[in-house]
Amino acid sequence: MKYLFAAVLVASSFASFSAANAAGGCGPGWHRGPYGGCQPNRGRVVVVNPAPVVVVRPPVVVRPVGRGCPYGFVWAYGRCRPV
Repeated sequence: MKYLFAAVLVASSFASFSAANAAGGCGPGWHRGPYGGCQPNRGRVVVVNPAPVVVVRPPVVVRPVGRGCPYGFVWAYGRCRPV
């Protein structure tokens, strides 16, 4: 009996998926608009390659390591704690 229940559960979950669910509930050829209404898909979408991206790395700044905590304190467990 439990195998039958498991088989029905799996079959119903596969049956619940359809094209309308994938399109936001509007059906094939339609999509959800900005306010939740169904709108038809219009034409093709053409994406033009943008200009090449120039990556500029920030300069590396090396500074001497100073004390993170004032004198009489030590860095422990994520914050300055008294000695």
